[in-house]
Amino acid sequence: MFRSLHMKLMLILLLLITSLMAVVGAFLTTSVSSFYIDTFYQQMSDVFGEGNGDFIATLRSDAEAPDGAEQIRLLLDARAGELGIDYRTRNYFVLDGETGAFLAGSTDASELPREQTANLLTARNAVATGDASLVGDESDITASYMDVAIPIFGGDNAYIIYVLDTKDTVSGLNSQLFLIIMQALIIGLLISVLLSFLLSKTMVGPIEKLTASAEKVAAGDFDSRLTVESTDEIGILTGTFNEMAGVLQATLAAVENERNKLDTLFLHMTDGVVAFDHDGVLIHCNPAATSMLQRTVPAESTYDQLFGSVYPFREMLALQRPNYAEGEMLVGDRTLELYLAPFSDQASGGVLIVLHDVTEQHRNEERRKEFVANVSHELRTPLTNVRSYAETLRDGGGEIPQDTANSFLDIIITETDRMTHIVQDLLTLSRLDAGNAELVLSRFPFGEAIESVTRANALAAKQRLHTLVYQPPESLPLIVGDRSRLEQVMMNIISNAIKYTPNGGHITITAGSSESEVWMEVCDDGIGIPEKDRERIFDRFYRVDKARSRESGGTGLGLSIAREIVQRHHGTIELAPHQGPGTTVRLTLPIGGPRPLPN
Repeated sequence: MFRSLHMKLMLILLLLITSLMAVVGAFLTTSVSSFYIDTFYQQMSDVFGEGNGDFIATLRSDAEAPDGAEQIRLLLDARAGELGIDYRTRNYFVLDGETGAFLAGSTDASELPREQTANLLTARNAVATGDASLVGDESDITASYMDVAIPIFGGDNAYIIYVLDTKDTVSGLNSQLFLIIMQALIIGLLISVLLSFLLSKTMVGPIEKLTASAEKVAAGDFDSRLTVESTDEIGILTGTFNEMAGVLQATLAAVENERNKLDTLFLHMTDGVVAFDHDGVLIHCNPAATSMLQRTVPAESTYDQLFGSVYPFREMLALQRPNYAEGEMLVGDRTLELYLAPFSDQASGGVLIVLHDVTEQHRNEERRKEFVANVSHELRTPLTNVRSYAETLRDGGGEIPQDTANSFLDIIITETDRMTHIVQDLLTLSRLDAGNAELVLSRFPFGEAIESVTRANALAAKQRLHTLVYQPPESLPLIVGDRSRLEQVMMNIISNAIKYTPNGGHITITAGSSESEVWMEVCDDGIGIPEKDRERIFDRFYRVDKARSRESGGTGLGLSIAREIVQRHHGTIELAPHQGPGTTVRLTLPIGGPRPLPN
C-alpha cells in the first residue's frame, strides 16, 4: 500500500500540514500567554512603578492612618481600571504586612491562594527587613496564575498590596485558538488530500506511461514512442527515454548484424572454431571443427573430453590476454594444430580454440626432406667428376691462355667445393632426419673441446683482424656426448661469428656449468640478426643476408645441422639476449648425455 507514489505524496502532504499547524498552534498559544503576562506586569509597573511616585506616596500616607487598609482599598478602587481589575479573574487584596492576613480587597479572602506564592513571600520578606524596594513581581509562564505583591510602609504600619490574576481569560483565549487551529487543520488536511491527488496524478501519470513503455522495450518492442507533453523535468525524461529506446534499437540491430556475420564466418570458414564457457561446457562448434575432429560434437560436450589432453582447462583460463597456448593433436591420419586462448578475463568468459589442419604441410615437409636426400645422392658423383675434370684441365694446359684458363678453373673449383659442401650438409641432415646418424657417445672434458675449437678458428679470426677470446671458468665437468659432432656444432657457431663480424671485431667465448647442465656462449659485435629473422635463423636454407652468405661461403644449412645434433643430445641452441650490435648464441647440453626416449 505504502509503495504507491500516490500514497507517499498524500502522506507527505498530510504530515507537512499537521506539522505546520502543530508548530503554529504552539507558537500562537505561547505567544498569547507571553503577551498576557507581559501586559499584566506592564500594568502593575505603570501603577506601582517609579514613574508614578505620587500615587505611591499617597498609599504610604494613607497607610499611616489607623484605618490604613480601608484607605488603601479606596485608592485601589479608584485605580481599578488601570490595574485591569475585573472582579472575576483579576482582584486585589490588602494584606497585613507581618502576618499576611486579609484586611481588605476587591473580593473576599476566599479568592486568595491557599499557599503563599513566591511573590507574596518576597513581599513579606521585604516587610520583615524593612526594604521597600523589594517587590514580588517575578513571572512564571508555567503557573496557573499571575500575581504581584508590593510592600507599603506607613509609620508603624506595613501592608502588602497583592494583585492576583487566575489566567482564566488566557485559558479561554487559548481554548478558542485551539478550536480555530483544529478547524484549520481539518480544512488543511482536506485540501492537502485533494492537492496530493492532483499532484500525484500530474507526476505519476507520465511515470506510469514510462514504466509501461520500459516494459515494452524490455520485451523487445522498440517501436512505441511516448508523447512529450511538457517541458519540465518529466518532459525531458520522456524525451531522453525516447532517444534511449532509439539508440538501444540501433545498437541491438548492429549487434545482431555482427552476430549474423560471425555466424556466417564460422559456418563457412575452413579453420575449425570451438568455444567453451567458464565451466568448460561447449557453447559453439562450427562444421569445420566437426569435420577435423572426425566425430559428432554433442551440445553437452566438455573441454576435458575434447582437448583435455592438449592443455589443462584451468591453466588455460589463468592465462592473461593476449597470451595464448599452442598444441597439436593427431586425429586418425590427420595432424591438427591448435591455438587456445581465453576470450575474457571475467568470470563469464571461457576458452576459444582455433584448429588448423596441417597434415598436408607435414607431408610436404617430409617430401622436401626426401627430395633433399635424393638430390644429394644424384649430385655427388657428377660434382666429383666436374672437380676432377677441372683439375686435369688446369694441370694439363691447352690452347687458351694459361692465365685465363687458370682463372676459369679456379672459379670452377671454388663453386665445386661449395656445392660439395652443400651436398655433404644435405647428406648430414638427411641422415639426422632419418635417424641413421648414430651418436658415438663418450665421456670427454667439455672445456677441452671448447679450447680445441677455439684454436682451430684462431687463424681465421686473425686473418680478419678479429680479437678472439676464450674465458674459461675455473673448472668444467666431463660430459657424455658425441665429441666430434658437438665440436662440429661449436665450429659452426664460432665460424659464423667470424664470418659475419666486420674486420677488427671482437668475439668472446664463455662457458659454465650447473648441477645438471653445461653451457657455452659465443658473443660477437657483428652485423647481428634482425628481430623478424630470429625465429627462423635455424631453418634450413634460411639466410638473413643471402648475398653476404654466398660471399662468405655459407650454405644456410650449418645452423640447421647444429640444431639437429644438439637436439639429438637433448640440449638446446638458441639466440640469447644481447645488448648492442652483434649476436650471442647459447649452447646448453646435459652433463649426463642424451636421456633415453620413453616407450
